[in-house]
Amino acid sequence: MKWLLLTGIICISLPVPVMVSAQDIPVSTEQQLENLSDQTESETEDDMYLQDLERLRRYPLNLNTAEPDELRQLRILTALQIESLLRYRNLLGRFVSIYELQAIPYWDPVTIRQILPFITVAVPVSIREEAGKRFREGDHQLLLRVSQVLEKSRGFDESAGGTKYAGSPQRVFFRYRYNYRNLLQYGLAADKDAGEQFFKGAQNKGFDFYSVHFFARKIGIIQSLALGDFTVNMGQGLIHWQSLAFKKSVDVLGIKRQSAVLRPYSSAGEFYFHRGAGITIRKGRVESTVFGSVRKLSANFVADTVSNEDFISSILNSGYHRTPSEIADRNNLRQTAVGGNVIYRGQNWQVGLNGIYHHFSLPVQKRDEPYNLYAVSGDHWYNLSLDYSYTYKNLHLFGEAAVDPQNHTAFINGALISVDPRVDLSFVQRTISAGYQSVNGNAFTENTYPTNETGFFAGISIKPAIGWRIDAYADLFRFPWLKYLVDAPSHGRDFMAQLTYTPNRQVEIYTRFRNETKQTNQPGNTTVTNFLVDIPRQNWRTQVSYKISTAVTLRNRLELMWYDRKGPNRESGFLSYLDVIFKPLQNPFSGVMRLQYFETDGYNSRIYAYENDVLYSYSIPPFFDKGFRYYLTLNYDLGKKISVWLRLARTAYLNRETVGSGLDEIPGNSRTEGKIQVRLIL
Repeated sequence: MKWLLLTGIICISLPVPVMVSAQDIPVSTEQQLENLSDQTESETEDDMYLQDLERLRRYPLNLNTAEPDELRQLRILTALQIESLLRYRNLLGRFVSIYELQAIPYWDPVTIRQILPFITVAVPVSIREEAGKRFREGDHQLLLRVSQVLEKSRGFDESAGGTKYAGSPQRVFFRYRYNYRNLLQYGLAADKDAGEQFFKGAQNKGFDFYSVHFFARKIGIIQSLALGDFTVNMGQGLIHWQSLAFKKSVDVLGIKRQSAVLRPYSSAGEFYFHRGAGITIRKGRVESTVFGSVRKLSANFVADTVSNEDFISSILNSGYHRTPSEIADRNNLRQTAVGGNVIYRGQNWQVGLNGIYHHFSLPVQKRDEPYNLYAVSGDHWYNLSLDYSYTYKNLHLFGEAAVDPQNHTAFINGALISVDPRVDLSFVQRTISAGYQSVNGNAFTENTYPTNETGFFAGISIKPAIGWRIDAYADLFRFPWLKYLVDAPSHGRDFMAQLTYTPNRQVEIYTRFRNETKQTNQPGNTTVTNFLVDIPRQNWRTQVSYKISTAVTLRNRLELMWYDRKGPNRESGFLSYLDVIFKPLQNPFSGVMRLQYFETDGYNSRIYAYENDVLYSYSIPPFFDKGFRYYLTLNYDLGKKISVWLRLARTAYLNRETVGSGLDEIPGNSRTEGKIQVRLIL
């Protein structure tokens, strides 16, 4: 029966997937990264997701042996789709062809085309057969990236007075990595930010930041073994989540946190990881993880001469050590962390118990502000949680319940429902008390961290006809306690709808409207007591992508932004760009060029736009004021082992005499960044 089914599927087989470069990511992921930058007002330096995609292009995942954690790394499949694949494999046995994917319930052609570059169907190889290959048949990769802002900013101008950056204006990133499929990985990463010293002064050992890791998978009952630097992800992020994680976006079904508990770390970011050892062991239906970490963090040190007590007022996560004050804050705090979890897996359900304990070498004491009333304090902190998931036919439920040392609680529950082959629903409810705190929490919440929030999210994805897709969500939330620049309990709402039209493999068009309203202190208020006002933000975007040949793709975006449209703080913004993407098949040369114009009334009406960059990197700068932006990224493969990337990006403002602020202020109206990267594979 399986062969008859396969024959029928091949008769209506999928079109050959479009060839893409190793740096391409789904459009929905680009939007998720833009939303994340907008929320945090910064760019993540965690490139593990891009590393995973590139590795899976070189060594595709075998669907006949793939485990749930491996499928989750792709960030393409929903929890319901993963469960459906495992059921299909358990029922009908090993896959014979990729064309079988069309027979898996809840899998649509768009999802299949996205995942095809990263998967394969092959005969499973035993662990004993692969054991001897792990240290011999992998590849060694060396990567060197150097970038610099070409104009001289105030921090590097020796002719001007005041504080200066201690080091050179170049940013240098180096990484060595050995990788054998998804089974063994080890390496070294080193990073020097612009303005930091190099082999002198505070950085007399060379780079400001070093990271070493060793990570092995599937060694008998040992599922994961981590030494050196690694990340830990548990439950739904209420108590601990360090890897890249997204929140609300057009991917309305991507609401569940999905990851292995332990993951290797080899990025340039200097904060969101552990340094020590961890191990995951599975026996039967039980999987257990334990880990321990000791590392030094940068922090603001305060010596209280009145009480003769020293404490930390804030922990710093920027990773910058350029000026005397930043260098003085370096490694001021030692953090010890131990924890783990136990997961029991049933036939179509699982439950896990999670815990983590932090100890600080100095007590943490935040500024005495009302919004810091419940902040993490003291020389230790811990969190405990219970998480679950359950799948029944077309319904997938998941959630987590957590508690902190002060007995403050947090709850998050979600559901994914496929009500029809053309209609999928998602729901997330969260109730997180005003006092609940976690050191490294990152859940599906409106707030950056899971604290002080109740809310309900509902999303829907509809495919009314071939080539058409409608995605929409509504999110209502309340904050029962004060926040920074919000001096009273507040509430808000967020609505988004996107229509996508893909008539063929050459054209993709989407248009999106989002309306978000939050309460905040009235800007510029001069009265004794602050009062809250509703601040709405609306933005409308349309993007068209047209593949005019096998080598050339054109992409155009138009975006409008309205901030407090009818209020006293009103601003508006406009952004439009044109991309020319040149990626010929079987050709060592490729490139991306963008020309962009933007015009906004101020920072509140800023617009973020994802930019293609060199391999393992991307840029999502905020655009405000008025000006042009253009960049050119070129890639040339000097044979199979050496690849070179060059990038030049320039922003020219039309109404400014300086660019940037503080020590990054540049005289003139433009800012130009050059970047070169070389990768060698042995």
